[in-house]
Amino acid sequence: MSKKSNLPQPTDAELGILQILWKAGPSTVRFVNEQLNEQQEKEIGYTTTLKLMQIMTEKKLLSRNTETRTHVYLAEAVQGDTQKALLKRFVDAAFQGSATNLVMQALGNHETSQQELDEIKALIERIEKR
Repeated sequence: MSKKSNLPQPTDAELGILQILWKAGPSTVRFVNEQLNEQQEKEIGYTTTLKLMQIMTEKKLLSRNTETRTHVYLAEAVQGDTQKALLKRFVDAAFQGSATNLVMQALGNHETSQQELDEIKALIERIEKR
């Protein structure tokens, strides 16, 4: 597991910022704020985004390069580790820790394409070979 895996789990708002940084790489507050506002119905103010990113830096979810006048932020939380931790928390809370119940619920309430079913079957085969 990564050295970053012991970081605190992000809030929903923090996760939105992390997703932008994971996709775009190191970015300014202005860029992150613009991206957030493209995704939201309600506009988020620049200072709100700045404050969230400052808090995330204190929590070590982000780091900040202060070498230039415009500060550039970088995600310190590793995407895969964060997703695993959030998924575990969700499965534990909503499905009493049962991944089977999660998968059955997801497949039962969603139109699954043949391609998705083939990918699921291939994943099961890889897991069985371990």
